[in-house]
Amino acid sequence: VCLTGHCHNLWKCFLYCNGLMDHIYVCQYGASCTSWYKTPTHFSGTLDAFVKITRNEGVRSLWSGLPPTLVMAVPATVIYFTCYDQLRDLLRYGMGFQGNYIPLVAGGLSRLGAVSVISPLELVRTKMQSRKLTYSELRVCIRSSVAQDGWLSLWRGLGPTVLRDVPFSALYWFNYELVKAHLCDQYNVSQATFSISFTAGAISGAVAAIMTLPFDVVKTRRQIQLGEMETLGVPVKYPTSTWHIMRGILAESGYRGLFAGFLPRVIKVAPACAVMISTYEFGKSFFQKMNLDREQRAC
Repeated sequence: VCLTGHCHNLWKCFLYCNGLMDHIYVCQYGASCTSWYKTPTHFSGTLDAFVKITRNEGVRSLWSGLPPTLVMAVPATVIYFTCYDQLRDLLRYGMGFQGNYIPLVAGGLSRLGAVSVISPLELVRTKMQSRKLTYSELRVCIRSSVAQDGWLSLWRGLGPTVLRDVPFSALYWFNYELVKAHLCDQYNVSQATFSISFTAGAISGAVAAIMTLPFDVVKTRRQIQLGEMETLGVPVKYPTSTWHIMRGILAESGYRGLFAGFLPRVIKVAPACAVMISTYEFGKSFFQKMNLDREQRAC
């Protein structure tokens, strides 16, 4: 769990990360917030944060914000994984391409498709979180935004997301397929077991998370800026281009600023990737075996 924020005189905008998705939370008048946000405790490290959050807010608080996360994460993951399998098989078997670069291309393209589809929903969620709009008010707000800025306004903030997620997915699938093949050869198995998929997912997720961390830092700042824009109703006075934000971080904090939150991101991403890919591979093998058994019984 992590909290980052950028302050105004009357409003504070926080980015709350729960492991799968980021949530904008707007707090009015600093300390006079709702019960969700209290004066933040100083954390000396990730383990210290786990201990203090559990002690002060209970174990269940570690899973706070799960329902809205699932509403967004489930369709995004379905599109993402399905597109990857289809694109990989199309490139390898349908078009006859061979080589280790196939997972790289299929992973990047599938993530690009998933992000593009989900991005308008992400913007809708940000508006609801930052301004506490009802669904009827939200519909009016979206219509007004489209009328003023066109349909492309629904994809505002897509750039930083693409720059983080597409390279991450390309690197993730590239490393995953390599590590999985190596482990299968090492243990002399024709198909990856649950433990092999879990290990390969954790390793590839950690590597991809480290290499794309600067884009994650930029995306965090961009989301906070979007939250402030929605809250105050005025454009933020900071540069919003991805490369401008990156240059600003370099000027403020140097290269270390681009790798802020290194350990929490790896601790968050590596197990999430491991659990996701291992359960996906297990489920895929289970249903393939079930379909094969059904066909054999029918014959």
